[in-house]
Amino acid sequence: MPPRMVLLLALAACAPAPEVDDRPVEHTGPVETYGFLTRLGDDTVAAERISRSATALVSDAVDQWPIVRQRHTEFAIAPDGRLSRMVMEITTPSGTTEDDRFRRVLARFTPDSVHVTIHQASRTTARSFATEGALTVPHVSMLYGVIEFEITAALKRAATVDSGQELLFRQFYPDRDVGPSFVLHRGRVVPQGPGRIELRHDWLAGTGVVTVDTAGRLLHYDGDRTTYKVQVERLADPPDVEAIAASLVARERAAGPRALSVRDTARGTIGSATLEVDYGRPIARGRVLLGNVISYDRVWRTGANAATQFTTSAPLTIGGLDLPAGSYTLWTVPHRDGAELILNAETGQWGTGYDATRDVGRVPLRVEDLATPVDTFTIAVVPRDGRSGALTFAWGPFRWTAEVVVR
Repeated sequence: MPPRMVLLLALAACAPAPEVDDRPVEHTGPVETYGFLTRLGDDTVAAERISRSATALVSDAVDQWPIVRQRHTEFAIAPDGRLSRMVMEITTPSGTTEDDRFRRVLARFTPDSVHVTIHQASRTTARSFATEGALTVPHVSMLYGVIEFEITAALKRAATVDSGQELLFRQFYPDRDVGPSFVLHRGRVVPQGPGRIELRHDWLAGTGVVTVDTAGRLLHYDGDRTTYKVQVERLADPPDVEAIAASLVARERAAGPRALSVRDTARGTIGSATLEVDYGRPIARGRVLLGNVISYDRVWRTGANAATQFTTSAPLTIGGLDLPAGSYTLWTVPHRDGAELILNAETGQWGTGYDATRDVGRVPLRVEDLATPVDTFTIAVVPRDGRSGALTFAWGPFRWTAEVVVR
């Protein structure tokens, strides 16, 4: 038995008996084995090997979002198609303490509640939540065996793929402590006709598009319309999770966690004005950007994660738009024949919180094609003389430029 497991079992023996049954699950009847591979551009960010029967779902997985975590998860499935209990063991190789490196999460599901217990080396925490009768599952960003389960269970309750009925589900986070701020999130499985499902979540801006077969099995997941722009494929032959995990862990140990989109600051001085831009820097990862990662004719956060913040210490004009000294957010709208820059007076919001009523104005951007593509999105303040310069936005094959003049 692994030393960590011995330690956790010893701690559990000293604590009040948990309310969650943590016995291994048992398969009954035919067992299907398969897997999922999740990619962000040309990077593999998760792999999962699954065995599933009428009574159990067992998953071995690794995900890098952004740190590497390895998981062994066992679910018992009730006769009505819901989960009845879960045991998930999570190993985080880069963790700095024993609490960080390993946790064991147990869950017991009833028709109207879920009880979650988290065992770590130094403590055990537990909490119960009302679920309002909704199908309830754990949420792990890149664990698509669970996402498939919520789809098939919801469709079983809806009876047909093309019924048009939306079905509510609830989610809890195994990777977070069940403290006062721990909440259940809501989502919906929305049938769109034979073979097509939309997933809508209150924690994930946008809509995930899922292709399913007649049995409701997840064949492909497309996250391009969400803030998690991953592509997921079902594999009839399960992937070698251990080999993929070893590669991801080795890379993380050599270079540190691989951030999905680092936060950075661009600073510069044009005349008497000091300009500063705080923004997220997504990586192209081999993806088609315009018309794909960045949709045409839709407002883009101009970066990743939180909204892009812009501050000027002196009045200036951007693209001819008068702008008093102060702080703003920058948004852009790409078109097939150009691009626009939006200056917005609201600051501090997440990148999906664009409010057009707070716009200061919009200006056209000069668009150029780059001979050498820029892999990581880059904003720069470019001085030219004592009064003028530019704000540039470069990613992949394009560069957009807004002229800046200090008043």
